[in-house]
Amino acid sequence: MVRSKALVAGAAQWISDLPELAADLEREWSLVIGPPYGDSTEAFVAQATLSDGTPAVLKLHIPRPGDQASREITVLRLAGGDGCARLLRADAERGALLLERLGSSLHQLNLPMAQRHEILCAAAERIWRPAAGCGLPTGADKARDLAGQITAIWEELGRPCSERAVDDALACAAQRAEAHDDERAVLVHGDVHQWNALAAGTGFKLVDPDGLLAEAEYDMGVLMREDPVELLHGDPHERARWLAACCDLDASAIWQWGVAERVANGLLLTRIGLQPVASEILATADHLASSSL
Repeated sequence: MVRSKALVAGAAQWISDLPELAADLEREWSLVIGPPYGDSTEAFVAQATLSDGTPAVLKLHIPRPGDQASREITVLRLAGGDGCARLLRADAERGALLLERLGSSLHQLNLPMAQRHEILCAAAERIWRPAAGCGLPTGADKARDLAGQITAIWEELGRPCSERAVDDALACAAQRAEAHDDERAVLVHGDVHQWNALAAGTGFKLVDPDGLLAEAEYDMGVLMREDPVELLHGDPHERARWLAACCDLDASAIWQWGVAERVANGLLLTRIGLQPVASEILATADHLASSSL
């Protein structure tokens, strides 16, 4: 998956240079790099051990537009280990982060969805805090970016979902861009799901933050993107209402972010060949198109 995403991003040279980069950091940061994690999707991630024996994780970002490494470093520094993995060292120019090593992912526990959502909401809420002036993109920026991705990738892939689903997603993204309020915006994780929640003591912390200054509803909108097939069983809006009640947020905003995220994510996963989940997401988007809350 990492190799596929690097090639899509035009970062073939980064793949070739990866052994040398890892060796340089191993020497400079006094590390011993262990085996890589096989389920990484956005970066090369490997176990590491510090010179004093402290277990850690080395993460090397795929270079791509948007400087995601700097955004992640900003989020982790602002969070200070509260709700997110603690940042030990960083080199934004080389896309390198050294993080505290956490435990198993929430996904591995195979918990019921309601219980997973409770855990994810609790972790996300710990991150939400004022962070004006930190330089992160805004919720309005994110909404416009989603709209651009949807339009471009839908055409590139030969329109793999209905025009109605695309129009619905674009309309929802436009409404969230218009609704952005700098006064209400907080630091949000940006990619809250069960694979990004790792055990930390008696609770969980989130990893791999995208990092935005946005309404908190954005993070809950990502949870509307996940588990797409379950939205087709019963009232599809009930999840948005539950998440809103859990975190004292607006259900309509959560629903709209979910619509935009669902289509954008389904198209992106289609582009990189992650099936059958990509088809499931887009089929759900088709089914729920124009089902406003």
